[in-house]
Amino acid sequence: MSDTALINLYSRQILALAADIPHIGRLDAPLGTARVRAPLCGSVVTVDVDLDGDRITRFAQDVKACALGQAAAAVVGANAIGATRADIAAARDALAAMLKSNGPAPAAPFDGLAVMQAAQDFGNRHASILLSLDATLAAIDAATAQDQGTAST
Repeated sequence: MSDTALINLYSRQILALAADIPHIGRLDAPLGTARVRAPLCGSVVTVDVDLDGDRITRFAQDVKACALGQAAAAVVGANAIGATRADIAAARDALAAMLKSNGPAPAAPFDGLAVMQAAQDFGNRHASILLSLDATLAAIDAATAQDQGTAST
């Protein structure tokens, strides 16, 4: 990778996002938790959520990732509360398509993920970029399963 490619990849905007991740940490007694690891690079994101119906009411994430994964987590963290599983899944699918097949950036409120276009040519970074969304989906699923288990007892 050339120095210019590295500079472009780790732009000031990406580094600024990575330095200021909202809702960092863990929740006390969350309804759902998920830990997702990117096998290629070892980045890990753990997400805790609470739900009211299908909307996220509380959200926290513990992010151990490269600057790209941290920047993506910052955008997710800034917009997760109030989002539904469908919103998160749509953002995840759009981000994956943008990275892998030059699709459009995710729609608002996750449109800040457009900054990740710089990583399109770096397939080894895609899993890290998707981690926060993947972990959020898994945490929602865990909360939903917990809720369904409670409702059936």
